[in-house]
Amino acid sequence: MGWALIFGSLGVVLSLTLAGRAAARYGSRPVILISTVLVGLFIPTVGLLTNVWIFSLSLFFWGFSLGFHDISLSSHGVGLEQKSNSKMLSTMHAMYSLGSIIGVGAGGVFAQFEVTPLHHLTFIGFLVILSSLVIRNSLLPADFDKSSVERKDRRKKRPAIIWVLGLLGVCAAIAEGTASDWGGVLARDTYDASPFVSSLPYALFSVLMVIGRLNGDRLSGRFGTRNILIIGGFIAGTGLATGMFIDNLFGVFFGWFCLGLGVSAVIPLLMSLAGDIVSERYEGTIAPSEAVAMVAGISYLAFLAAPPVIGFLSDAITLRLAILLPAALAIMMALGALVAPINTGKKSNT
Repeated sequence: MGWALIFGSLGVVLSLTLAGRAAARYGSRPVILISTVLVGLFIPTVGLLTNVWIFSLSLFFWGFSLGFHDISLSSHGVGLEQKSNSKMLSTMHAMYSLGSIIGVGAGGVFAQFEVTPLHHLTFIGFLVILSSLVIRNSLLPADFDKSSVERKDRRKKRPAIIWVLGLLGVCAAIAEGTASDWGGVLARDTYDASPFVSSLPYALFSVLMVIGRLNGDRLSGRFGTRNILIIGGFIAGTGLATGMFIDNLFGVFFGWFCLGLGVSAVIPLLMSLAGDIVSERYEGTIAPSEAVAMVAGISYLAFLAAPPVIGFLSDAITLRLAILLPAALAIMMALGALVAPINTGKKSNT
């Protein structure tokens, strides 16, 4: 089962660069609509469960289409920001976080009434496909964010600043990956929490992710993206470290609270920055959608790597001390944002 689940992540990773190029060549609108339909079609196949290979391939194609969906939506959001001269990508990502919470709740309801995975996922797939019809007339035309980057220009070395933004994303993604997989384990195994209480650190983190992302655009517009990254990194890093040094169940909740609050808006703000920077400094060299895909891809790999890395460290130095790694990385992200040349012509990015 573990190897089968890897196929879903592999599909996402392999799709990201292709998704950025597709959005640049054809515009994000058609990529959004097509990938939304594909996501809806592949979701029910995950529920077939006839054998491990069909399950693995279903996860792969679902993940592959989901990667196109995520990148094209973020690229469209960056284009909308540039067209309207206002921040909105963090709010868009808040809807993703809110959808995750709703999905968990819905899954519990379906399980309670003994609905089969196939019927459950078929219903969800139908809703996803229906959403493509609902949003179709609200999306901007494909031409608004098509890129004129030539194939020969794409062979040029990618701007270093995009790699810098990707590394900042790595720090935030490792913190997110740690929060999603290890809060419950820490509460249960280190502090003997009950199964219900062990589920609460991640629930708290998820709620803070929604709240932080809903306010990320407004705060970025008021205080500047750089300052939000710096403050968020220090809140996440120092708060998580403090929670681990408190060394009790309250410390876990405090650390996860600070972690969710601090890193919530980081990834969408970095994607927004990537789009703005390449539009201002590297037009004709790299498309904004490709820059968004680079930042997303680097960050996603770190998100996948975080749980096993923390697991290996916990075997060597205990889980509580291992969690100081994402705390340190969050502080490094803040310091990186402090010195990195990420200013753009937009006041909200300074």
